[in-house]
Amino acid sequence: MNTESLRVNGKRLKKSLEFMARIGATAGGGVSRLALSDEDREARNLFIQWLREIDLEISIDEMGNVFGKRAGQNNDLSPVMSGSHVDSQPMGGRFDGILGVMGMLEVLRTLHDHKVKTRRPLVIVDWTNEEGSRFSPAMMGSGVWAGILDRQWAFLRRDLSGKSFGDELERIGFKGSVPCRKWPVHAYFELHIEQGPLLEREKRSLGSPEGIVGILWADGYVQGKANQVGPTPMEGRNDALCAAAEMFLKVNELPGKMGGNLVATVGEIQNYPNSRNIIPEKVRFTLDIRSWDDDLIRRAWEEVKRGLQEVAKRRNCPIRLEEIWRVQHAP
Repeated sequence: MNTESLRVNGKRLKKSLEFMARIGATAGGGVSRLALSDEDREARNLFIQWLREIDLEISIDEMGNVFGKRAGQNNDLSPVMSGSHVDSQPMGGRFDGILGVMGMLEVLRTLHDHKVKTRRPLVIVDWTNEEGSRFSPAMMGSGVWAGILDRQWAFLRRDLSGKSFGDELERIGFKGSVPCRKWPVHAYFELHIEQGPLLEREKRSLGSPEGIVGILWADGYVQGKANQVGPTPMEGRNDALCAAAEMFLKVNELPGKMGGNLVATVGEIQNYPNSRNIIPEKVRFTLDIRSWDDDLIRRAWEEVKRGLQEVAKRRNCPIRLEEIWRVQHAP
């Protein structure tokens, strides 16, 4: 048959996305499928069921990355790979990540329906913990596969409740036996929704990224002194939350101060003891800095450290900043 006339089944793709959106569904049409949660396991099992229906060779590596391989005419050739992830943010979008997995699945289903044999093998992948919302950093499964992150280090990463990545991977039954290491790939494609407003603003339905921003992630720990709120006068308090709040504003002001295409965000906060009538003793927060310019990220990070230490000194609430992840922009 003339393969140039092949078209994917849009209705089937939409139905698959709707099935996945039921797993971890949230009010307002979003999803919550944190990595290695019960919802993540349910989505993975459904994904594998669909892979079996089109006779793919399924493998799961030590990091829980799921691969489905479709043989080609010459299996000695390196494969073309595509996919994304089924895990989500705590209040994630129903198409974020999953569109890349379901999009490639629909391509493979269409080839299967029409008995088309490609020259090269094709591989679909679901990468483990792409989001990094529960276990930081992000892109952990692909990072270990690519040799950028250490596997044992990844296994020891913990969520806010103290559960380790390795233990939770075993709990959901997705710690595979296949070594997690990269192999030659001819090409890699990923279909993804735009997570910003630019395409919609320009009334375009499709775009091709010219690169990927550099990212720096850090955790901040502010130390104050807990006391009863009633008998403790305002003067002389060591309020960790007030100090942290001023620090957050420093972060928010950073892009305007430094210019360029920098963005900086405090996205996660834990306040201790988190009591109505106790002055906050400790605050933990996350920091995310992004830019196309790696040197701008470096300078922004130095500026953040200076600015936050100044607040800490003035408010007598020491801060510890820990850089946990840095990725350079590409290309």
